Amino acid sequence: MDFDKELDARGLNCPLPILRCKKGLAEIENGQVLKVMTTDPGAVKDFQAFCKQTGHELLSMEQSESETVFHIKKRAA
Repeated sequence: MDFDKELDARGLNCPLPILRCKKGLAEIENGQVLKVMTTDPGAVKDFQAFCKQTGHELLSMEQSESETVFHIKKRAA
C-alpha cells in the first residue's frame, strides 16, 4: 500500500505508539497516509479505538508474528 510518511514505533509500549502516531498525523496533510509499525501487543485495539475516536481512517492492519503494520489516512478537517 502507498503511504506518505512512515513511523517506526517498534519496541515501544502503550501509550507511546499512539502518541507518536498523533505526532506523525500532525506532520502530514489531510488525506495523506501514515504507515505505523509497532510490536506492542495491545496496539491493535489501541489503534482501532484511536481511529474511531478521532475520525482518521484505518485503511489496513497487517499482523505478523512479531509486529503489526497500520496504514492510517488522515481525516479531512
